[in-house]
Amino acid sequence: MLRCLPQLSLTATTDCSSPSLEGGVIDDNTSSQISPTVNLSRAYSLAVQTSSYGEIWSKVHHEVPSDLSVEVAQVESQEEPLQLEDVLKPNHESVQEALLHIKPDLLNQLIAKYLDDSEETTRLCILFSQSVNQARLLYAPIHKLLDVLPPDTESSGHSLSQAQCNWAFEIFLQFDSLTNPFPRRDTHNFNDMRHCYFELKHELDLLLHKSRSKVQFLCHATKGSVICLVGATIGVIVTAVAIASHALVTLVAAAPVCPVCLPSKMGKKELVHLVQLDDATKGIFFLHNHLETVNCLVGRLYDAVEYYKHLVRFALERGKDRYPIQERPSSQLSPSSKSGSRIICLSDT
Repeated sequence: MLRCLPQLSLTATTDCSSPSLEGGVIDDNTSSQISPTVNLSRAYSLAVQTSSYGEIWSKVHHEVPSDLSVEVAQVESQEEPLQLEDVLKPNHESVQEALLHIKPDLLNQLIAKYLDDSEETTRLCILFSQSVNQARLLYAPIHKLLDVLPPDTESSGHSLSQAQCNWAFEIFLQFDSLTNPFPRRDTHNFNDMRHCYFELKHELDLLLHKSRSKVQFLCHATKGSVICLVGATIGVIVTAVAIASHALVTLVAAAPVCPVCLPSKMGKKELVHLVQLDDATKGIFFLHNHLETVNCLVGRLYDAVEYYKHLVRFALERGKDRYPIQERPSSQLSPSSKSGSRIICLSDT
């Protein structure tokens, strides 16, 4: 994002042009051909192949043994939590230092707000990752229970023994004693972030339009300068002939000289700036959609855990009787049911 600011005088190179967001103005005459649509699948594939992604993935994820005996203390006191400094590159101090060297106009204020919001988004994603790890520990005993259940307890006519019911009761009791690791849907309000994203995208779209227009102008100016240079050369020849023949009228007519050809470095620099602006706009699009996706996913996981707790409490209220344990929580959490398949998917997240 900071690279798109001309005040920082940063340069960048790229092997391919990046796609822009919807709403951008695209000129086919520019030498930077940018796609009008965003290929999310391709962008995701490229992102997960980077070394930085692999480094962060190894820091965030760790294996949870499926046969782990979960206690409340084990869930509450996990290994040293991941810090923002472990995943933010550049770190907070470096970003703040860079922001000191830019002009405090509207665009730069929006960029500063965007960087703060992206840091907050990273913090929330770290919390979400920790919640997933806690949920894995929370469901580990239930996985052990599902391993001994038949694929479909209702159709197979299989009946749990009293010892299995007692064991399931203890597992459900332990499950109910732990809190939901995921926050409620209305815990975080992202309206301020969304407003900042939309404003910043609008400002960057304006810069993209200006940058593309400038590139187009430089291309036309370069072509015009070549024609003008040829014309000036012919004019010099005519002038020389006029001087030789003392024809003053011809000399005056040949006097106008066109400006010299614009340096190609200006066009290349503007193209680099254009690609940087397009990358920044695309980054806003991805971050906003990523935030929306994570927010919806966390809300669904919270609802799923609450639904499981409702089933478990139904059985616990009726004691260790075989029917409420087998027909409600056990059957609903079996691998063949939707609830059971969701638990299995969560363990593979």
